[in-house]
Amino acid sequence: MTNITPMAPGCLKGIRVLDLTQFEAGTSCTQVMAWLGADVAKVENTTVGDPGRRLGPNNKVDDPYFLNYNSNKRSITVNLKSPRGLEIVKEMAKKADVFMENFAPGAIERLGLGYDVLSKINPGIVYGQVKGFGEGSPYEKNLAFDMIAQACGGTMSITGDPNGPPAKPGPTLGDTGTGMLMLISILSALIQRAQTGKGVHLQVAMQDAMLHYIRNSFGITAKSGKAAPRTGAASNSGGNPPCNIYPCAPGGPNDFVYVYTSRGNPEHWPRLLEALGRKDLIGDPRYSTQAARVEHEAEIDAIITEFTSKRDKYECMRIIGAAVPAGAVRDTLELMNDPNFEERGIIQSIDHPTNGKFRMATWPVRFNGKPVPVKPAPLLGANSDEVLKDWLGIGAEEAAKLRADKITAS
Repeated sequence: MTNITPMAPGCLKGIRVLDLTQFEAGTSCTQVMAWLGADVAKVENTTVGDPGRRLGPNNKVDDPYFLNYNSNKRSITVNLKSPRGLEIVKEMAKKADVFMENFAPGAIERLGLGYDVLSKINPGIVYGQVKGFGEGSPYEKNLAFDMIAQACGGTMSITGDPNGPPAKPGPTLGDTGTGMLMLISILSALIQRAQTGKGVHLQVAMQDAMLHYIRNSFGITAKSGKAAPRTGAASNSGGNPPCNIYPCAPGGPNDFVYVYTSRGNPEHWPRLLEALGRKDLIGDPRYSTQAARVEHEAEIDAIITEFTSKRDKYECMRIIGAAVPAGAVRDTLELMNDPNFEERGIIQSIDHPTNGKFRMATWPVRFNGKPVPVKPAPLLGANSDEVLKDWLGIGAEEAAKLRADKITAS
């Protein structure tokens, strides 16, 4: 049970977002705008909608993937291949503050909804596009998903064991990471529009966005003239053991604790030794300097492992973390079942009309101490009639005719 009552911040109240996104990169961007109070109308095709709805084996209910990225939105189905359907979306664009899409390269322009068209209809529109590769790139026509962006944008090259192959980071930096950069840009553009009345065309490539997240590694390359290496669990700047993950009891797949000592605080090493019960090693010349610890890193790892392997990761975090930075490696099941996140409103439970009770992470930023409330992701076309009424003033009779003509569906 949530102890803190969520509060709708309403920061974007009155902002209308015409959402033609799918999957995750653009969809995560519009979701945050919905959390912050914008009226986000998600335009979907009249048959299957966003492909993210049907990723799982059960085609009768929306997949949890879709639920996690489309909460707080309204769904309207429109047949964009019909002249009337296209006209409806253009009429909505006249009323929109933001237009957002992440279709395949060139697809939105072929539909007749490119920036050149919509900016003439609505000069104040903030028009956002997420693509895999940037305009002018030799790969700008290529399709891309999260893992392609992470491969081509450098994050894989710095992830993995030093002597092993590249690895894909677990978080979807290519998708949601790109979406957050677009979100920041849209909010900035809305502030500028309030001063000038003019909209803007925003474009971000998933590959380009990844460079934003590896600036530390570019710093390493600037100093060394070489590609930044993979360093496993250690910091990529390296040079100050211990800085690694260590096994804990009882030895499960995620029974580890991360221990870090800062190069900026020489007191970390003796404080760690005291926490480990190894005061006898304080002042030992083998470990007393940063350079010496680099030389004897394997011995240091063995000393720490001797301690951690006899205790569970939470005990290790409690004891070691009181002295130096340390964190238990927590898996998704542990996080989802930790009542503290629900008590603080960071994870919230919703009642979905077909999926039943569903727990999901929400926007982590609090407003005046309160979390943002989550509303269930919409069923396909569930809000078609109300969106048409709210945005365009279309009444029940005309809405029924649109459904009969298969221009919309519910």
